[in-house]
Amino acid sequence: MAERIVLIEHGDDPRDDRASTHLAERGFALDWRFPFRGDPLPESLEDVAGTILYGGGQAVTEADRLPFLLEEARWAERCMAANLPTLGLCLGGQVIAHALGAAAGPHPEGLHEFGYYPLRPTAEGAALIPEGLVVAQSHYHGFDLPAGTTLLAASATYPHQAFAYGARTYAVQFHPEVTRAGFRRWQDSDWAPFGKAGAQTRTEQDALGAAHDPAMHRW
Repeated sequence: MAERIVLIEHGDDPRDDRASTHLAERGFALDWRFPFRGDPLPESLEDVAGTILYGGGQAVTEADRLPFLLEEARWAERCMAANLPTLGLCLGGQVIAHALGAAAGPHPEGLHEFGYYPLRPTAEGAALIPEGLVVAQSHYHGFDLPAGTTLLAASATYPHQAFAYGARTYAVQFHPEVTRAGFRRWQDSDWAPFGKAGAQTRTEQDALGAAHDPAMHRW
């Protein structure tokens, strides 16, 4: 039996992201879970090779009325305690930060990142994140830096774009997994925050995506 990756989703988009595609090509079994629909998370970590917590429209600040987010935080704690590779993307990164005791919430000035924005790697993150990497973003919440973690990157408006916890846990605020087709679905959605402070116009997004998506894909 192939080792499985537990993939935690928060919406109903097609499953065409780069992360799951890459893992499937490497021979892992993809175990999709949808806690927001009431789907339970695994009771056992047997044959689990790692986990990814994806982004979504929910917020960790809503955990009181969305208890599945607390279940996801407990899942992340279990995986980190077992030293399993654990990756959080946007909301998933906020869930990991919450599990490690840090706060997550909206930007103090209400700024959005919706489009393609350059990262600023730290000295500790330079070996992993190349200078000048421009990545897809879609959020207006961020996370504080948990104690015992290493900051890997910032952006002009969000000081915590990526952190590492130990050698096998990574949380990022951006979306390296989203394809151009996936981002176009976001642009066409009824929630797309065009006109919000910090968000790029569709014209800007299209030009930046065409220029920088290949490098993001390689990364």
